[in-house]
Amino acid sequence: MRRKIAILGATGSIGKSTLDLIERNPERFEVTAVTAASNVDTLADIARRTQARLAVIADENRLVELRQLLAGNDCRVAGGKDALIEAVDGADLVIAAIVGCAGRRPVMAAGEAGRTGALANKEALVTAGALMTDAAAASGATLIPVDSEHNAIFQCLAGSRAEDVSRIILPARGGPFRTASAEGIRAATPAQAVAHPNWSMGAKISVDSATLMNKGLELIEAHFLFGLPSRLLDVVVHPQSVIHSLVEFIDGSMLAQLGSPDMRIPIAYALAWPERLPTPAHRLDLAAIGRLDFEAPDVQRFPALKLAREALEAGGAAPIVLNAANEVSVASFLAGEIRLSDIAISVEEALQSTQFDAPRSISDVLEIDRVTRARAQAMMKANCS
Repeated sequence: MRRKIAILGATGSIGKSTLDLIERNPERFEVTAVTAASNVDTLADIARRTQARLAVIADENRLVELRQLLAGNDCRVAGGKDALIEAVDGADLVIAAIVGCAGRRPVMAAGEAGRTGALANKEALVTAGALMTDAAAASGATLIPVDSEHNAIFQCLAGSRAEDVSRIILPARGGPFRTASAEGIRAATPAQAVAHPNWSMGAKISVDSATLMNKGLELIEAHFLFGLPSRLLDVVVHPQSVIHSLVEFIDGSMLAQLGSPDMRIPIAYALAWPERLPTPAHRLDLAAIGRLDFEAPDVQRFPALKLAREALEAGGAAPIVLNAANEVSVASFLAGEIRLSDIAISVEEALQSTQFDAPRSISDVLEIDRVTRARAQAMMKANCS
């Protein structure tokens, strides 16, 4: 029997890599639903190619257009944020690749319904980690991380007991400014910041890589995914991006997962788990690589990493504030309104000036997110005036 797959965010890079693997293995997978934010042309093409039963466009203003594009196809069409939740129905595995806060509700719905969730959406766990993991535990759902680092940890932990783990180490490539001075980072342009040396990613996550905020967010994700406190979570700079994560055990042994920088490797692991799936990814030639380098991260030049750890240790609403303020600040940087170094300054101001009770529901998460964004935008406007 083929595994039924719902792809939330089918038109993005994770969605496209997922489709590549599914189309290489049509005997193993069946696509039940595909969604997109506003790209109706690509979504319609994907729905036709995969013969999906449901296509959802989050932007309701594009619904009529999507319906016209799929006229005559045996595919139901829906629009709006509530329709994204419908997409998880009937799926064995939900690929959660919607970027940003829009992915929280459908990911939560998948967890509550007991679906296996392949999580490529950082924001869902960073801002609602306790809610997500509690819902998954209550329903018996399995959460499989798709981020290369967390997927690597998931693989290294296979068959191990949580109490046998003494440390998890997340490698960071270091971004395009790994060796840059503080002045060089301050003067960086958006074009320079999005030019990641190893991975092909969207603009927002590329900027997060440049500031090391992405690694800070990954620390928070790792805490919720694997149940370890901040003191057992480390970051090391590893420029080659060959080792994706390491797990140290109480006996002193350490396991690492290595692979080429191709997202189809972790996606394939999520698609086929607990089995494995062949991929066309480039195979490592260790002799050609020659060496693997490591260095400690510099939190003076990259303060975002320190801020993320502080938010993790503070708990409650702090990770939500961190994430929302960072997204607003990154958008302002990409628009040329602030400097790259101003991102961490704005995030720190938001963390220091904003107090909320811990969220008890996704609605609480969304409200804290909304208020934080408004305040962060107001603070940046005041600072720029």
